[in-house]
Amino acid sequence: MFAGLMLSGCGLYNNYEKTVQEPEGVFGATQDITSASGSESIAEMSWREFFTDPLLQQLIEQALANNTDLNSARINVEKSQVLLRTKKLAFLPSVYFSPQGSFSKFGSESWSKGYTIPLDVSWNVDVFGSLRNKKRAAKAALLQAQMTEESTRSNLISTLAQEYFYLQLLDRELDILIATDSLWKASLDTQQALYENGQAYSTAVNQQESSWLDVKLQIVAIKRSIRSTENEICSLLCITPQHIERSKWYADEYHSSADKRLFEERYMKVGVPAMMLERRPDIRLANFYIEEAFYNVQAARAAFYPSITLSGELGWTNNGGLVNPGKLLLQLVGQLSQPIFARGEINANYKTAQLTEENLKKKYVQAVVDAGNQVNEAIADCRAARENHEYYHRQVEVLHEAYVGTHELMDNGKAQYLEVLTAQESLLNAQLNEASNMYNGAQALISLYVALGGGTK
Repeated sequence: MFAGLMLSGCGLYNNYEKTVQEPEGVFGATQDITSASGSESIAEMSWREFFTDPLLQQLIEQALANNTDLNSARINVEKSQVLLRTKKLAFLPSVYFSPQGSFSKFGSESWSKGYTIPLDVSWNVDVFGSLRNKKRAAKAALLQAQMTEESTRSNLISTLAQEYFYLQLLDRELDILIATDSLWKASLDTQQALYENGQAYSTAVNQQESSWLDVKLQIVAIKRSIRSTENEICSLLCITPQHIERSKWYADEYHSSADKRLFEERYMKVGVPAMMLERRPDIRLANFYIEEAFYNVQAARAAFYPSITLSGELGWTNNGGLVNPGKLLLQLVGQLSQPIFARGEINANYKTAQLTEENLKKKYVQAVVDAGNQVNEAIADCRAARENHEYYHRQVEVLHEAYVGTHELMDNGKAQYLEVLTAQESLLNAQLNEASNMYNGAQALISLYVALGGGTK
């Protein structure tokens, strides 16, 4: 009765309830943010729906099966499950079989034999919720491990997709440079012939050769980047270095044309902030950290109250003056331990647990703010890439027309070869910039997908 009266006021059996309030306007108040219902958010898509390239899907499935970091996260989940089971079993009595035997001799008396064959039973009565709170803290730790696994999974999918698209970008740039190399080599041969016939200066030949060699250097650099990117993907897949199969740059809907998903308005809808908070593993992880800290505070608080232990022995013995054969041994012991002076350790543990909980609450708010910023940045990058696409695409068209026209003028003796060379360089740079902008748009869309909590399933 006394324990019940104390428990009614101490609150040691309270369940965790979220008390931290998220800041308003998580996504920001700019016109770039398009709210939508949860079902319209791209985060609702599974990664197979979001990444439609079959070769990329195969790589993602292989990474999900073999990646070392993800497998380590899975193992941590299993370890947390084992720990939780031990916390649940802590409510039950512990039973040990501990037989003992002895030989003793006093003076000239003969040796006497003694034995005890008991079952030792001990039960910690959880009157003040210490075991209960530790079990709930272990459950929160399990949820943390699961959220870490989801976060690792999402980041793995995102990183692999970005590396895959980067490979496609490098292939596209390599194709442009190879075409330019062939074109400029022909131009160099023409300029060399003109020089030999006295129709061009050696400086023009040298300048053309320098530009051609610069393209050669870029081709070497691109090939090296391709090998490096393939090695990084192999590392994610936990396989030895090898060639990575991929589709062409314009073979999937991320890069084919401006009317595809990269530049569609419906893929810019992010949903309501509450959906992001429910989906993002890092936000849920931060909340489970607070939950674990809450139960750790209650467990530390329970240390101020008495602990009650019931123990006993049941078995046979011939000790204590008994003769063979042994007689039945039965012993019951009840013990209450009330801390009086523990050199400040109990109070220090309680204060430390409280401060840890307070610190984790602040970190939760910061995690929400950071998540909102990531969504805002990804939206801005997607819109910038979409707006730039029209300009880059038109720039390539007009520079191609300028190059063709300048070359025709040179053939008719109305333009210098230097003008043709300048037009060639401008067209090359515009083509590379257009490809790079397409990659930036795909990367931004992937970042938005992950920032909203996509890729966890």
